This record gives sequence, C-alpha cells and structure tokens, in this order.
Amino acid sequence: MSDSPYIVEINEDNWPQAVVEQSRRVPVLVDFWASWCQPCQMLMPVLARLAEDYRGKFILAKVNTEEQQNLAAQFGIRSIPTVKLFKDGQPVDEFAGALPESEIRRFLDRHLPRESDTRVEQARALLLQGDAGGALKILEAAKAEDPGNPNVDIALAQAKAAAGDAGSALEILDRLPLDAQEKPEVQRLKGMLHFEALASGAPDEAALAARLEQDADDHEARRLLAARKVLAEDYEGALELLLELMRRDRKFGDDAARKDMVAVFDLLGEDPLVPRYRSRMMNLLY
Repeated sequence: MSDSPYIVEINEDNWPQAVVEQSRRVPVLVDFWASWCQPCQMLMPVLARLAEDYRGKFILAKVNTEEQQNLAAQFGIRSIPTVKLFKDGQPVDEFAGALPESEIRRFLDRHLPRESDTRVEQARALLLQGDAGGALKILEAAKAEDPGNPNVDIALAQAKAAAGDAGSALEILDRLPLDAQEKPEVQRLKGMLHFEALASGAPDEAALAARLEQDADDHEARRLLAARKVLAEDYEGALELLLELMRRDRKFGDDAARKDMVAVFDLLGEDPLVPRYRSRMMNLLY
C-alpha cells in the first residue's frame, strides 16, 4: 500500500469512486500489472516517480490483475503491463509495455491541463466578446511560454481567422500534429476557412441566384452560391446546391461538389443533416 496521496490500490469495491468518479475531477492513470511480470516491475517505479513529480495533476491507480481478475476481464486486458488513462469516467487513451519515462511523459502531457490552457480559455472568452485583438495578445504570449501546446495553436488559428487573417490561420492548422488535426474544432475551422476563401470576392447571393436563373448549367455560380449559404449558416440550402452540382457535372472543379459537401459535413459534426446528406451523396456516387 502506497503512502502517497497520488497513488491508490484498486479493487472492485473502490473502483467506482477511486477511478470513475475521481477521473471527473482529475485524470486517473490505471496500471494493470501482475507480480510475476518483469516489465510490470520495471514500469512501476517510473509511474510512481511521475505521480510524485506531477504532484496531483493525475492519480496513479494500480490494479493487480491476479487479485482483480474481473476488472482485468472487464477492460479486455490481454497483456501486461497495460496502462489506461481515464477522464470524465471513461478510458481515453492507453499504452502497453514498459515505455521509457520520456515517452510516458509525452503520453501524459497530451491529456493533462497546462498553464497555457488557462490562457487559451481567457482568449476564447475574449473571442466570444468579439475582441480578436485581445485574444491574439494573450495567445501569442502563451505560445512563447509553451510552444508545444497544440491547444494554443488551435486557439491562435481561431483568433487569426476572427481577425480576418485566414491565410495565417490555415498555415497554423496545417502545422498541427496529425492527432490535433483530427479534432472536431479544427475540422470545423478548416471547413469555414475553405468556404470563406471560396466566397471571397464572389457576387452576393442575389446576383448568384440570378445567374442560375439565366443558366442552370452555370456551375461556378452554383458552387459560389453554396459557399455563400454556408457562411450564412443555411447548411441545408448549401448541401442541396452541391448535390445538384454533383448530378449535373461530377467532374466540375476536380470533383469540387463532393469535396465541398465533405467540408460541410466536417463543419456540422454530429448534426442530423450529415447522415441524411451523406447517404444522398453516396447514392449519387454509386
């Protein structure tokens, strides 16, 4: 039994409180181990040292799989050591084997709050108030202090976009690590910047609609009108235009209609429009 306030031995009785509920307040790193496992014995002191070094930024929860076989079975533990990170009551990441301390630190740092994250929240509050300039000042300072935090870069791209500097925003997003680029907020921002660039300098909605009235095969007008509707948050109207463009000319703009629809889906995330229009798009494709 450890005397550290940052390390806890886990059984079925204390699992709900010590792991599930605790992870709603602070991340919990669960180490599934066994006494006969040599890599487990190598990993244990590394994890214990990190728990002390991080001083409560995460809790280390140790599960002896020989004694807690039900817990091991519940989480599909097939090899040990297996280490799972819990946040908000759910496992969010894991690794297996006795990794070097430097790799475990990188693993933890992807999930633990950082001082610069506080500045990100302050900047986002200013963005909601329409103060892009103030947000940029805070984020540029955060970037100087913590250049490796992707959350700072994402917020910096959002602030650049809000300030009208779409080019710089896209450059920042393109430099993000691959896992950060998959985040929904990054996909949404990329989608919005795509349509802002597409609509830049284009005629207004009325003029584009008039062009389509005169010539239903004016594919450029149809695509630009869809972009205008996206920026006006008329997503269904935009998707209908893009579907029609797909019907009329799949090859236009190197499959632009399909690519634009995918960009709208990224923008909408889990909106009910997405499965409906994705299905209709797939019907046209196949």
